Amino acid sequence: MRGFARSWQFHLMVLPSLLFLIVFNYLPMGGIVMSFQDFKPWLGFSGSEWIGLDNFRMLFEREDSVQVIWNTFIIAALKIVFNLVAPFVFAILLNEIRKAFLSRTIQTLVYLPHFLSWVILGGILVNILSTDGGLVNRMLVSVFGVDPVFFLGEGNWFRFTVIVSEVWKEFGYGTIVFLAALANINPSLYEAAEVDGATRWKQTLHITIPALIPMAIVVGTLSLGNILNAGFDQIFNLYNPLVYEKGDIIDTFVYRTAIMEGKFGFATAVGLFKSVVSMVLIVISYRLAYKLANYRIF
Repeated sequence: MRGFARSWQFHLMVLPSLLFLIVFNYLPMGGIVMSFQDFKPWLGFSGSEWIGLDNFRMLFEREDSVQVIWNTFIIAALKIVFNLVAPFVFAILLNEIRKAFLSRTIQTLVYLPHFLSWVILGGILVNILSTDGGLVNRMLVSVFGVDPVFFLGEGNWFRFTVIVSEVWKEFGYGTIVFLAALANINPSLYEAAEVDGATRWKQTLHITIPALIPMAIVVGTLSLGNILNAGFDQIFNLYNPLVYEKGDIIDTFVYRTAIMEGKFGFATAVGLFKSVVSMVLIVISYRLAYKLANYRIF
């Protein structure tokens, strides 16, 4: 109690964040009961019919919901892989630039897309990828002489567009952790390798890359918890009915079935399924990070 009296100001500073967390993260959890009901908004929780596990049974019986789960897994897995490889390689390349001004300028430029919302980027991509006068398709036709590509209207091209645009937006920000790992490398290792006649490539191969591998393991294993998070903001701002078969993910499926179709119970069941699987994967990923790279938060 004496300790609380000395630091009550800090507890008071935390209070707004705690209230925000309770109101927006914990109180809505009461809505989980809808996943076990044929929920009708005008009847409320108490008046809606209880149907047990029927909504979960429907989740695995409907072809579109099973396809949505596979879409989410494929898109999220590819995003995780490329969002790991791209920052890893870029950090190594950036580390080879000896002029500090040029290095900092490049870092700033590649960080900027991270701070743009998908609402803005979605509008930009729709315009430049359009088959009707879009910049990319005009270049493909005039320079390479190929037919226009329907990037946002054909399933496989939509997946490609989503993954590439995600990597372009986030790889600069993801480079930060690898640059921090590079900063911890003892310079004497490079000096000793240079004395022994090692080229820059040999130094990178035998010093830089091994030093980054533990961080790559940590980032990769912790990313497993996001295997069912394929990016609602991005998909929602880019997709359309033409690409539902290949581009619809769990989050957009939940939004559409709940808000557009009014199937609140079924949508809640899908969201609960995703949350439970994600929680299990997060626990597994933290255990793997501890086992493989001795990384732990607590």
